Amino acid sequence: MITGTTRLFAILADPVGHVQAPQMINTWFEAHQIDGIFVPLHVHLDDLQTVVQGLRALHNLDGLVITMPHKTAMAALCDEVGAAARAIGSVNTVRRTPEGRLIGDMFDGHGFVAGLEGQGITPQGQRILLLGAGGAATAIALALFEAGAATLTIANRTQAKAEALQACVQAAHPGAQIEVGAPDPRGHDMVINATSLGMKPGDALPIDTALLDPTMTAVEIITKPEFTPWLDQARKLGCRTHIGRHMLQAQIDQMARFMLGHDAGA
Repeated sequence: MITGTTRLFAILADPVGHVQAPQMINTWFEAHQIDGIFVPLHVHLDDLQTVVQGLRALHNLDGLVITMPHKTAMAALCDEVGAAARAIGSVNTVRRTPEGRLIGDMFDGHGFVAGLEGQGITPQGQRILLLGAGGAATAIALALFEAGAATLTIANRTQAKAEALQACVQAAHPGAQIEVGAPDPRGHDMVINATSLGMKPGDALPIDTALLDPTMTAVEIITKPEFTPWLDQARKLGCRTHIGRHMLQAQIDQMARFMLGHDAGA
């Protein structure tokens, strides 16, 4: 039951219709007997700073989840960020203190790997093609090498962003075998779509699916639709597929606890 003492939490996104965090975090709140409600907020990128400034003054707001396209911009709007967010340059979870300070951190990378491992997929020893070079892609790239990936190829529309991601990973993992390349899955064991392509009807495919073969694992981070067009084609070709929901599910506990600022009694 929502009352005057119920604490508020929200996800900032654009678009917002695809997000699954509200139902998952509200279920977590119920299971942990937290008097809180989590809602979606549709915020355009140009309005993000104005919205965040207003949220600072909302005294019954305790936390935010940040998703595309706001992760990188939100890092600059926080008063403090954790080590992972600092290394990556983006945040996906924010805690609001009683004084209105915003503390951000990033759980995408470890959540992504945990989601894979929860489905019996390991990055260890894998040759991986990563599509995209934004905040989520950066977190994923760093976590893949922590998990023992053999090689990583980054393919992104803007080569400068791909090169910046390459430099970031090599700074954290000096021995990492990482290169900037084309969105060509041949010679790779795993293909990860960390772009927003597939979220909207009519989006271009992030990859030429004719180049896939059944030995590859096709991985998505988009949660809705559950099977994006390229992932659906990969499934029909006989590839092992991994949907975006697993990454989110693996992060829910971490994000909820961070927003609350304690162990929630569990």
